[in-house]
Amino acid sequence: MMNPWQDEFRRRMRHFGGSLPPKPGALPVSIKVRVTSGCFHREDSPRAFDIIDGSLRSTVHEEIEILEHESGPEILAYLALTSSGILLAKSVVELVTAIVKARTEGVKKGDRPRDPIEVIIRRVDQVGDFREEKVLRIEHADPVNDEQIGQALDQGARKLLKDEAPKPPAAPAPEAKSSERAAPKKKRGKKKR
Repeated sequence: MMNPWQDEFRRRMRHFGGSLPPKPGALPVSIKVRVTSGCFHREDSPRAFDIIDGSLRSTVHEEIEILEHESGPEILAYLALTSSGILLAKSVVELVTAIVKARTEGVKKGDRPRDPIEVIIRRVDQVGDFREEKVLRIEHADPVNDEQIGQALDQGARKLLKDEAPKPPAAPAPEAKSSERAAPKKKRGKKKR
C-alpha cells in the first residue's frame, strides 16, 4: 500500500530534478528541519523566520529550493558523488546551521514551540523507494555549528546511499596460463546416424 505523503515527496523530488537538472554525478536530496511536536512556520516562529529570511537574502543559493511546511523548512539540494566520497555544498550546510540557530534565537525571543527539532536527510532511491535518515535531534537551547551539522549530514548521506554509492569497476580476471586453459567445448548438435 502506497503512503500518500511519500507519493507527494516523490513528486516534489521529481519536480526539483526537472526544474534544476543535476550535474553529472549529483543526486537530489531533501534536508528537513522539523520540530518534534507542534509547528515551526512563520505564524508560530516569526522571529526565527525573520532571521532565516535575512540569511537567505545575504547569500546566493542557485542550486537549491527552499520549501516552507507547517512542521519546518525543507531544503532540496544535490549531493555530489565524487571519487573521494559524498559532498554536500558548504552553502547548504551553512543554511541548515542558520535555520537551526535562527530557531534557537526565535525561541529566546518568544517563538513557540520549544520542543526539540530534528534534522533529516531524505531521498528517493534508484528504484523509486523513499529513504530517510534522522541525523540530529537538537533541543531549543543546544549550541550548534557548521562542523557539527556538516558531519551529521555527511554521516546521514553515507547511510542513505550505502547501497547505491558508486563502486570502482571490477578488475578484469587474470588470463589463465596456456597450460591452465580449458579445452574448447565441443559443439553439441544432432548425432549422425
